[in-house]
Amino acid sequence: MGTFKDLLVWKKGMELAKLVYQCTAEFPVEERFGLVSQLRRCAVSIPSNIAEGFGRCTDKDLVHFLYVALGSCNELETQMILSYDLSFVDSGRFREIEILINEITKILGSLIYRRKNGLDTNVRVENDKTA
Repeated sequence: MGTFKDLLVWKKGMELAKLVYQCTAEFPVEERFGLVSQLRRCAVSIPSNIAEGFGRCTDKDLVHFLYVALGSCNELETQMILSYDLSFVDSGRFREIEILINEITKILGSLIYRRKNGLDTNVRVENDKTA
């Protein structure tokens, strides 16, 4: 039995959060309490909610927190699009973050589907090599 730190989706979420922190360090100073703060909170929310859900005792609770993480992915993607449109982030960095958001979104969707439908119920999420 592992921990949430064994989850590929949590690891990717942590990677995404680090990328967002690095990217936003280059944003205009006047965005420090605006878009920078929003982006960072969204990015940190993704692995945090995965970890919290994993620590809950029921699949229902896990699924709830996976949905919250999924919502944070959508929010982060929206804010990254705005950041790109405002020329706060270059196309290479934007694409790198966008690809990672899409990967995380797909993994979360798969985990939510399997847990909601009672698949892999005798195996904890961390043992799933596809996630």
